[in-house]
Amino acid sequence: MEILSQRILNMAESETLAMTAKARELKAQGKDVISLSIGEPDFNTPEVVKAAAKKAIDDNFTHYPPVPGYADLREAISAKFRRDNGLDYAPEQIVVSTGGKQSLYQVVQVLVNPGDEVIIPTPYWVSYKEFVRLAGGIPIYVQTTLENNFKVTPEQLEAAITPRTKLIIFSSPSNPTGMLYGKEELRALAAVVARHENVFVVSDEIYEHINFVGRHESIAQFPEVKERVVTVNGVAKGFAMTGWRIGFIGAPLTIAKACNKLQGQVTSATCSIAQKAAVCAMLMDPAVSEDIISMRATFLKRRDMVYQLLCDIPGLKVCLPQGAFYFFPDVSAYYGKSAAGRLIANSTDMAFYLLEEAGVATVMGSAFGDDRCIRLSYATSEELLREAMRRIKEALSRLQ
Repeated sequence: MEILSQRILNMAESETLAMTAKARELKAQGKDVISLSIGEPDFNTPEVVKAAAKKAIDDNFTHYPPVPGYADLREAISAKFRRDNGLDYAPEQIVVSTGGKQSLYQVVQVLVNPGDEVIIPTPYWVSYKEFVRLAGGIPIYVQTTLENNFKVTPEQLEAAITPRTKLIIFSSPSNPTGMLYGKEELRALAAVVARHENVFVVSDEIYEHINFVGRHESIAQFPEVKERVVTVNGVAKGFAMTGWRIGFIGAPLTIAKACNKLQGQVTSATCSIAQKAAVCAMLMDPAVSEDIISMRATFLKRRDMVYQLLCDIPGLKVCLPQGAFYFFPDVSAYYGKSAAGRLIANSTDMAFYLLEEAGVATVMGSAFGDDRCIRLSYATSEELLREAMRRIKEALSRLQ
């Protein structure tokens, strides 16, 4: 008799976390490994945010908060949506959770029934498909191309919608590609959704503030779909607060109440001290905050440097990311080649070859639904990035 449930046996392990763990294991063994696998800013949380957390401790915010979050945090998030996104979410339409991952999971759980179809443009963040499968839904993948900057077109979206479609999930800026949708591109996608009144959208905007092309755009801004869009965000990426575990949604009231109901049974409210720190983060205007502006400028400088270095490696196809801190190069020109007794047949082979032969940790593109590519994070120092690109170029040159 099997001890574990089929639910957990059927669930894939997070490949990004697995590769990060493997890199840490090799480092612990004394191996020289440069990790480009984890999606985490290499900056510290802003001092003003840390000070707010310390004050919260001194002020004894150490008791159970309300399940959807403290009122002042939900009010600050509501104000943030108006200031940064032009979106009108009342505080009662906001639910604060233990990271954006929990926020996404709960939305899928309260919307998707067994047999419902959920459209996921490929490449996608690794956990989307597992959230859908856990809810009994059916992931429907829509393959985008590097030539189209990894963006789904309105025609592709329309073709993928069926009477069983319940939900569309996408991220902008994107993990893993770094691409983002402009206002007119979102308007065209919203027009498709508007024609299908039973279809909802989950817009994952966690990388909102790491945007190199201008104003961030949200699909919820379009009135014809606003009541069917859930906007997901958090403090992890834009405020270098990954460990604080604060995510949140802005949603139609019915969905927000359902997420609150689920969260009340699963985790209750998230950490009280982290919430008080997040109030401070939400009040930071990204247009004037030196912390946000400086971090974005650093990422932009690294992006431009890594792009040039990647373009200098024969055989790679590379898009110039518009946001986040990832590259998603097509490495398939090396498939079928071998070195050091290793045959490179797919992105998993490539990721392990680069890890074990070059000492560079990346993530296989198959984890994101595109086996032609690998994901590289440039959330580390310029010195390490230069060395990592040198190692990758040298290792690829040995493949014959």
